[in-house]
Amino acid sequence: MSIHKEGRSILSILLIVLLLINISLNYFNTPDQFLYLSYLSSTIFFLLVLQFFRSPSIEINVNPKHVLAPADGKVVVIEETEETEYLNEKRIQISIFMSPLNVHINRNPVGGIIKYIKYHSGKYLVAWHPKSSTENERTTIVYELNDGLQILTRQIAGAVARRIKYYIGVNDEVSQGQEFSFIKFGSRLDVFLPLEAKINVKINQKTWAGKTVLAELK
Repeated sequence: MSIHKEGRSILSILLIVLLLINISLNYFNTPDQFLYLSYLSSTIFFLLVLQFFRSPSIEINVNPKHVLAPADGKVVVIEETEETEYLNEKRIQISIFMSPLNVHINRNPVGGIIKYIKYHSGKYLVAWHPKSSTENERTTIVYELNDGLQILTRQIAGAVARRIKYYIGVNDEVSQGQEFSFIKFGSRLDVFLPLEAKINVKINQKTWAGKTVLAELK
């Protein structure tokens, strides 16, 4: 398993800081029990940050009728709602909560053309808050499939997540399952599907980016 490019500089700086702290403690003749505690806590903290930036290699089974999970996490919302930013129609919303322990690579749920991307500044409510979809810092992305159907996704920053990086632009042609973004330190991702889509997941079900089939399109 490799380390994602978004984490390499952070991990390097963190390692240097932790080493300096522990070297300083040792230099000032800190009691052994405190030294051992510092060594242990530093190691655990570094490993936690390291696993957050892991970048597993996965095999994508491309299917134009499937909508794949764009994120690792847990399904926290499945409901009919009115999407008012771009689609302006009723859709089925599926929301995936990403904890700090999940892989934070986001993958395209479908293949097609990127028709719309918009960043919104906002609050940092906890990602499962009902108003986080409309009030938190977020990025909205719209995919257009070959048949003209549009699928909207929304990346939502949470109480911990403070940076959303994405690697796509309007009019880009993208492949299903391809990495398009990385969210640092926990967040939520909403997918807005046609009402007639067959939903394949349930509340509290775990999802795997690029692997779990959220829904089947008619």
